[in-house]
Amino acid sequence: MTFLNPLALFALAAAAIPLIIHLFNFRRPKKVDFSSLEFLKELQKSTMQRVRIKQWLLLVLRTLAIACLVLAFARPTLTGGLAGTLGGRAPTSVALVLDNSLSMTLRDAQGAYLDQARRIAATLIDQLEPGDEIFVVSGADETVPAAFRNRAPALEALGGIAAQPGVPPASRLLARAGARLAEASHLNREVYLISDLQRSTLVDSAASPLPPGVRARLIPVGQRTYANVAVTDVTVRSRIVEVGQPVRIEATLVNYGPAPVEGYVASLYLEDERVAQATADLAPNQPTTVLLTATPQRRGWLAGVVEIEDDAFAYDNLRYVTLHVPEQRRLLVVQGEDEPIEYLRLALSARLTRGRVAFEVETIPESRLAATALGGYDAVVLVGPRDLSSGETAALARYVEGGGGLLLFPGAAARPADYDALFRALGGGRFAGFSGELGADRTVTTFDRADLEHPLFEGLFEQIGTIDGEARLERPDLFFALNYNPSTGTEQTLIRLSNGFPFLQEIRHGRGAALLMAVAPNLRWSDLPVRGLFIPLLYRSIYYLSAGEAVQGDRLITGEPAELRLSGVPETAPVELVGPDGEAFIPEQRSLFGAALLTLDATPRRPGIYDVRTGDRLIRRVVFNLDPRESDLRPEALPEAAARLGQAVGTEVQVLDVRGGLDRVAAALEAERTGVELWNVFLMLALGFLVAEMIVAMQWRPEAVPA
Repeated sequence: MTFLNPLALFALAAAAIPLIIHLFNFRRPKKVDFSSLEFLKELQKSTMQRVRIKQWLLLVLRTLAIACLVLAFARPTLTGGLAGTLGGRAPTSVALVLDNSLSMTLRDAQGAYLDQARRIAATLIDQLEPGDEIFVVSGADETVPAAFRNRAPALEALGGIAAQPGVPPASRLLARAGARLAEASHLNREVYLISDLQRSTLVDSAASPLPPGVRARLIPVGQRTYANVAVTDVTVRSRIVEVGQPVRIEATLVNYGPAPVEGYVASLYLEDERVAQATADLAPNQPTTVLLTATPQRRGWLAGVVEIEDDAFAYDNLRYVTLHVPEQRRLLVVQGEDEPIEYLRLALSARLTRGRVAFEVETIPESRLAATALGGYDAVVLVGPRDLSSGETAALARYVEGGGGLLLFPGAAARPADYDALFRALGGGRFAGFSGELGADRTVTTFDRADLEHPLFEGLFEQIGTIDGEARLERPDLFFALNYNPSTGTEQTLIRLSNGFPFLQEIRHGRGAALLMAVAPNLRWSDLPVRGLFIPLLYRSIYYLSAGEAVQGDRLITGEPAELRLSGVPETAPVELVGPDGEAFIPEQRSLFGAALLTLDATPRRPGIYDVRTGDRLIRRVVFNLDPRESDLRPEALPEAAARLGQAVGTEVQVLDVRGGLDRVAAALEAERTGVELWNVFLMLALGFLVAEMIVAMQWRPEAVPA
């Protein structure tokens, strides 16, 4: 026997009230001698015994009446075989959980897995009786499932379930159904999961216990195993993206089948035009990367996609990517006192670039650096600053940490302490003096070796050519150079001098980077400004620093929440996300340190490229792609699936395998749903005890004393 309202049992304490009243009535009266009533002492013992029996009978009847009344409110229910013998059936609350992940679109001899799941769920609904309640749960949304008390609306909700990406793991869907069943009032509470048992999406690491008393059943569908090849990742490897320059894009392919695949083809499309193709041999269950090279022909946010060969599971044959070719790069050039910048100004001028490079240059003296907001610039170029205050140093470090780029040319009149303070703020090394003599015509050092594998040098030799057929940098003559001792932090020497000091040193700090040149851009330090290397090296350095993290748009997963940080967006400007079908989403937006922070829920479910807009202005493009786990279509074995789900939900999950026919469903349900509620029986008992108590009380007369 179980109780549907067990908290009411606490009221059983009220059954002690008649006993307490009875005990208070046993107070001894004060003894007074009265000679004329002396004969009362002769009352026979039998008379007193009859009085006591009637008193105890009244006490028992009153106590039983209260106890039965309390038990009636607790709703006692008889379950098990005895209930079945009595022909009882208790009302049932049922949650039907349909796995509507994309793997449920696969087919076997009985049809699509999702169609099979709908037929099984409809059979379960048909077995319900009037008074039962039904909850239909899927991964379609996060809303609380409605309770259906009629079959028609439940079947209608069932028909509206479609397969979609980003469905939560099956264990989380069971937990959502369990939370709804926890509010149900019926004796029998059951949850049925109908799934193809896809191993990779069955459970996650989070524990999702079901409420006590909820029975969990697992109904498998699908009897076919599919091999599948998927493109699981696309990454822009080039740090520098510019019109007319090759960009390296790496795609990751995974063969989830048991046999190797040879000569598999992957194609890259940019702005709906196929621009690259590669083939690869794919080993089973091993990621394989292919390199695709594209050359952007225009500026802006470019839409791309990597496409592989068709197979039975088409959803992971495409993976989207965006490529950002800046419309222009805003540069702030800070000129140190008495520092010549003619060669630098000429290199960055529109007359020399002829529109091929989009630089918007603003030049200020170093005295105005403290009053200049750096956040509006893609890169800052310091040319021979003499003094750097603590405030300027902190502002430069914050700028780099937030994703900005800093290019530092030294000055001959620099204060070593100020330079060291800047290096420390960036996590770098220290200033170690100078080599050579300023303005002399004697070479003190030159290039020794360079890290030509660094992204900054990518494509450089297509511009400056090679030396004797090899990719080697020409060696300028350096007359005067800064000596810098790197730290053990996040630094890298890109070009090393013959004297052992760096010529070009990268210091990574936060989300940005700083590049330190050992010479200033004038002929008193070296002959570099008149070498063919100067302009390409300068451009590549600025490209590299101004790229930040924006060469590729944000890569998000459908069905998962995410955040986007947008710099330069006014606090009052509303931002919206426009999907590939034109549907607009309004994300939650708040201001954060001069940027807009967008909080995206799990609503965007369609993979593709989404525009982030404020009004008519395109801020950036982001991509939503399929979770790579959905591409592994291998099912879990039935016993292991039940065990994993049981561990995740904290209760035993029993298997109801109906793949041989739906006739087993009715018998299984009938065996589990027997039960008889006894509240009405206890209510009648309470009334009977009260009537008996009234009869005994009314017919009781004081006993006559015999003469």
